[in-house]
Amino acid sequence: MVLHWTAYDHEHIERGSDWYWALGIFAVCAALTSILFHDVLFAILIILAAVTLGMLARTPPELTEIEISEKGIRVGDTMHQYHEIISFWVEEHGDVPLLLVDTIKFMSPNLIIPIEHEDASLVRAYLKEHSKEVHMKEPIAHKILEFFGL
Repeated sequence: MVLHWTAYDHEHIERGSDWYWALGIFAVCAALTSILFHDVLFAILIILAAVTLGMLARTPPELTEIEISEKGIRVGDTMHQYHEIISFWVEEHGDVPLLLVDTIKFMSPNLIIPIEHEDASLVRAYLKEHSKEVHMKEPIAHKILEFFGL
């Protein structure tokens, strides 16, 4: 049995020019304050972070293919095999159910996968056969990035 669906990797929020002006003003003020405290390197870091944040906020989300099969969980082109998965949780509160997966991978230890166009209870039942179900919450860093529309 294979479960397959597509979902956007994040919710895109259109930002008006006011948001970009506020970001720029905040970044310049923070950088100037940093320069006043004789920390030019931190000022450069603040400006680079603001530019990166502005570019990420403009980028629309990509449609990602998700597949759960006997091999593991595939998100886009990356396969997470079951021996790399520590545990999972299906969070059904909110508009779209989320599949939270804890892995042993260094660069992507936590996966947050929206379950769209698929039954969340079916996903839970299928994953229970292959991995351990442990109650988890969405990481605060992910919620902060969602707040900024990233």
